[in-house]
Amino acid sequence: MPVVEVRHVVPAPIDMVYAVVSDQESYPKFMKTMESVKVLERGDDYTLTEWIARLQGARFRWVEKDVYHPSQYRIDYDQTEGDLKVFRGYWALTEVTEGTEVLFVTEFEFGIPMLSAMLNPVAKMALRSNSEAMLSAIAARFKG
Repeated sequence: MPVVEVRHVVPAPIDMVYAVVSDQESYPKFMKTMESVKVLERGDDYTLTEWIARLQGARFRWVEKDVYHPSQYRIDYDQTEGDLKVFRGYWALTEVTEGTEVLFVTEFEFGIPMLSAMLNPVAKMALRSNSEAMLSAIAARFKG
């Protein structure tokens, strides 16, 4: 199963960066590929969110459960329904000298074995590009 891992250093304190990463409903305001993110259910340490995004001209929709670990500066997510067979991963933040390193990891599977060999490399490149754009957009929120 393909895995995409992207890192970016954000020049801001970890608490501030975690607050932005945790506020997924605000993503469409500053991330071009996100059409909408809607919280469907909110619990003490989780949300159930519906996402609609555009990736390489294709529209994707999914619902994911996000589990928050604020003391560890981590968010785990796992698709509960949507366009892919598997879509899961996590955000992990770490304090570094320059601010906060944000690690974004995604594991995915189309669920169509015959097409996977052809689609996975293209999807992995597109997902990497999109993930890098997401992290750059988060970092841009802290530039004056």
